[in-house]
Amino acid sequence: MPQAISIPDEIAAFNDEIVAIRRDIHQHPELGFEEVRTSALVAEKLESWGIEVHRNVGRTGVVGVLRAGGGNRSIGLRADMDALPLTEETGLPFASTSPGRFHGCGHDAHTAILLGAARYLAQTRNFEGTVVFVFQPAEEGLGGARAMIADGLFERFPVDEIYGLHNSTITPHGHVHVSPGPVQAGADFFDIVVTGTGGHAAHPHAARDPVVAAAALITALQSIISRHAPPRESAVLSVTSVNSNVSYNIIPETVHLRGTVRTLDGPLKARIAERIRAVAAGVAVGHDVRVEADVRDAVSPLVNSAEHAQAIADAARAVVGDESVTTDWRPSMGSEDFSEFLAHVPGAFFSLGHHGDIPLHSPRFFLDEGILPVGSALFSRLVEERLKPAG
Repeated sequence: MPQAISIPDEIAAFNDEIVAIRRDIHQHPELGFEEVRTSALVAEKLESWGIEVHRNVGRTGVVGVLRAGGGNRSIGLRADMDALPLTEETGLPFASTSPGRFHGCGHDAHTAILLGAARYLAQTRNFEGTVVFVFQPAEEGLGGARAMIADGLFERFPVDEIYGLHNSTITPHGHVHVSPGPVQAGADFFDIVVTGTGGHAAHPHAARDPVVAAAALITALQSIISRHAPPRESAVLSVTSVNSNVSYNIIPETVHLRGTVRTLDGPLKARIAERIRAVAAGVAVGHDVRVEADVRDAVSPLVNSAEHAQAIADAARAVVGDESVTTDWRPSMGSEDFSEFLAHVPGAFFSLGHHGDIPLHSPRFFLDEGILPVGSALFSRLVEERLKPAG
């Protein structure tokens, strides 16, 4: 029988308010670098609990700083705030009021969880040192972590270690997954424009058809993974969009392709990017068209420190019990830009399971709010253990 989850009385007492905050954010979702309302709400709550607040870090990010005792060590805790460009189809009474914007990845819950931990730690102050609460914008592929780092995040708010979490529907409620080493893939995004000469579909010999060239390019791109990535290395290349003229009888001038590459190895990711450009150049010659390939480094692979993954596991066992902690997390080919923080500061990232079987990024995704106090308790326990008062 799994051990009962241990939630501090203080967190249980104000959990209804944390749930209300999450629903407010859910009802008013904002896309990356547009989190003006969300940031203001976060800052207001932090200030009301006596936490030092810094706004507009990395454009729309918020940083809270809480000090206690005389310790000189510091810990960073991070939550992301942005929504997805989706229209919600859950039918919830607090569903999104903005068509085309939806918290379909649970970032509203991550923000509420970190606010819950901030309130508890500000109330109890059972630690010695500094906690830096990082509320990050634009996690969904827009580079919010890099924006905060470029804005001097770690120079202005230095931390010795940093932690983050993500909700999960593939593990049971309250189950924590954390492991050392690579746990999330790095990502590149690519845009490719194939330009030929348009013409009448009945006379293709008089045109240089970019559609046929694009089709050949899509097929050729798949060979990069099968013939250039080592068999024991995980790598994925997906073309996710093909756009051209919509008429039946016109050969278009251009075709636009876009897609993504995911790998767990940084050097391999760079080699695949080189091959995309080389394959594109070869197709251009073979089909007598022009091909412009823009491949962009979006997110680095996420690699957990062994020490800090163990710290999460230890804290989690105290909150959710031994049977609800797994430390052999199989790497995911999904990406998470918390990796950018880990490139500068050691730390670890973990997943927290909850009820439900609808996957993330679905317009019908439904988050189990029962994990809100669990996540707050996990973050809080982590701080209290890592910044434990002497004696």
